[in-house]
Amino acid sequence: MQPPDTHDTPDTQDMRDLQAFAAEARRFLDARAVKAPDRAAVAWGEGDDSMAYFSSLPPDEEAEQVRLAREWQRTRYENGFGWITGPPEYGGRGLTPVHDLLYDAVESEYAVPDTGVLGVVGLGMIGPTILAHAQPHIRERWLPAMYRGDAIACQLFSEPGAGSDLASVATRAVREGDTWVLNGQKVWTSVAQHSEIGVALTRTDPDAPKHRGITAFLVPMDAPGVDVRPLRQMTGGADFNEVFLTDVRIPDDHRLGEVDGGWTVALTTLMNERNTVGSEGAGPVAAALSPERLSALMRATWTWDDRALRGRLAELLVDAMATGYLNDRAQRTLRAGIAPGPERSVSKLMYGQNLTRAAHFVSDCLGPRIIADTGRWGTYAWSELLLATPALRILGGTEEIMKNILAERVLGLPKEPVTPRAAAKEVRS
Repeated sequence: MQPPDTHDTPDTQDMRDLQAFAAEARRFLDARAVKAPDRAAVAWGEGDDSMAYFSSLPPDEEAEQVRLAREWQRTRYENGFGWITGPPEYGGRGLTPVHDLLYDAVESEYAVPDTGVLGVVGLGMIGPTILAHAQPHIRERWLPAMYRGDAIACQLFSEPGAGSDLASVATRAVREGDTWVLNGQKVWTSVAQHSEIGVALTRTDPDAPKHRGITAFLVPMDAPGVDVRPLRQMTGGADFNEVFLTDVRIPDDHRLGEVDGGWTVALTTLMNERNTVGSEGAGPVAAALSPERLSALMRATWTWDDRALRGRLAELLVDAMATGYLNDRAQRTLRAGIAPGPERSVSKLMYGQNLTRAAHFVSDCLGPRIIADTGRWGTYAWSELLLATPALRILGGTEEIMKNILAERVLGLPKEPVTPRAAAKEVRS
């Protein structure tokens, strides 16, 4: 009888490494947090019924939430979980995206502070952009600070006249020796009120074709001339801001990428933005698509016998499952060492549509109860998600833009015809 083969294959060794990493993560979390309750398993009428996508906290509570987020991120960082995929020379651990996904899955089982104020924009989008395009001393200065929780970053891209058409930015940057002077206005800037730095797209050559006359800069948010003004949302919160730049002087070493090469920098940020938004699914709004929560709502509102509503519920749950399987496919692609394809773009599109449909489905179940704060559990709380749905179909790339990208670049469909007026405008720009 032959002895069993004890030699590890690369696959079995990788699996053992991941198991050891997961065990390490659990030991870390067990020592510092308690297990979170399963929101889907909570009985109707028990626990927190909040369904808010955006924050609507009073300023003092929001400040405390930011403090806790910074503190938890620092704890992660000091224990090797703050930047799992980052280069060790900048404070990262140098592991794979699979390790990152595995840690997120393990941490989701625990009740820990929400670090979205740091992670969604700063760590998910700006950090990779600085790593790819900043000078070495800028990376050394800001990357450890961001992933340690000491610095929050924002994205100074959108403008009143340049939202989806991002290449039409009008904020000017004029060179004066080794300094650039920035003037313009940005809008819909998430977490700018909490940020230490921001990445700004500016127009540096107004005579070049619009994609080629853009330069990106890293802007200290406490620089003279930077004015952050909150924008009140109809949900009651103020997650977004408009940012005015008036004669803001930025050293040339804060430039990201080449002069007039900012579109490449922007694409790095946008690629990571779609990956971040497309892979969302945790947090309170995840319960908005759980079969348990939605079927319990129908029973509580005496709409379970409405066949039309039940049909809509079935369609919604099927689409949510399909989106989940698409995310699983993207994760399997990562585990195989292959860069993901269009899965994240499709997932981002479906994520917004699914939550929007869920909010509208719930509003049809509740009727007037969704707009009247009577104190009854599981009714008015849904209004915050309903009011957030327009933003869900815009952030991370509007639905129209995403559909054009998928149609033209993935499916190979012909581009939209260019009208003579649009062609003349392109020539002038």
